[in-house]
Amino acid sequence: MTLNIEKSIHNINGTELYVERFEHSSSAPVLVLLHGFLSSSFSFRRLIPYLADDFTVISIDLPPFGQSGKSTSFTYSCNNLAMTVIQYLEAAGVKSCCLAGHSMGGQISMYVMKNRPDLISDTVLLCSSSYLPGAQRHLKYMSHLPFFPYFVRRRLEKTGIEKNLQNVVYNQNLIDDDMRIGYLTPFLDNQIFKAMAKMLRDREGDLAEQDLHNIQTRCLLIWGEHDKVVPLTIGQRLHRDLPNSTLIVIKDTGHLLPEEQPEMVHRYMRDFFLEAK
Repeated sequence: MTLNIEKSIHNINGTELYVERFEHSSSAPVLVLLHGFLSSSFSFRRLIPYLADDFTVISIDLPPFGQSGKSTSFTYSCNNLAMTVIQYLEAAGVKSCCLAGHSMGGQISMYVMKNRPDLISDTVLLCSSSYLPGAQRHLKYMSHLPFFPYFVRRRLEKTGIEKNLQNVVYNQNLIDDDMRIGYLTPFLDNQIFKAMAKMLRDREGDLAEQDLHNIQTRCLLIWGEHDKVVPLTIGQRLHRDLPNSTLIVIKDTGHLLPEEQPEMVHRYMRDFFLEAK
């Protein structure tokens, strides 16, 4: 199918926010997608064509990733990233929407639910980051040093795009040149490493258990059985702490669910979102 896509950049909360909007119809529910760490809207490219059959899809590049702003004056805390998403949705006239977040995007989704439960009807968390503390004090101190962005870049270069992809994808045959180029391109801009250093000291950590207990929004947790980044045990714990949640485990799948199992993920998401309508 041919997707009706609108690409735009918005000045929101003191940063540039890159947004891809796939319009369905005026009556279709709005679904907002939030990607993970070191990623962008690119990670949803195989999932969106399925979702666009039923939803108006809005995919947001979370600063400093993708094509969004990389300013060192922006506060890259989970809470402020969530508030940036909320302010964009308010500016776009979205009164209520469904939400889906992958990895770090799942944690930002939970901050959105905490801050504006009235805005979110239902949420899908795909291998969501959970229970991570903020950076240790010595790392926050080091992040102020002039050489630290260079250290961040060298660390990522040492790991390499191939090894990173092998770590997040269970079926190694899925790794192709399109995937390599898509995940590498944002890191060709040196500004991102200064912003990531700022992100390290701004990050306050994932939501505490009591915050999770207070979230009443319907949540569907979808996990890859062989997730090496956010293990299934984290998903099981999150399922216990979110009072209105359901957990689904997909076999023979790693961390990069939207890339590895787009059709199956879509089926679970569609059934979950639309069953409440």
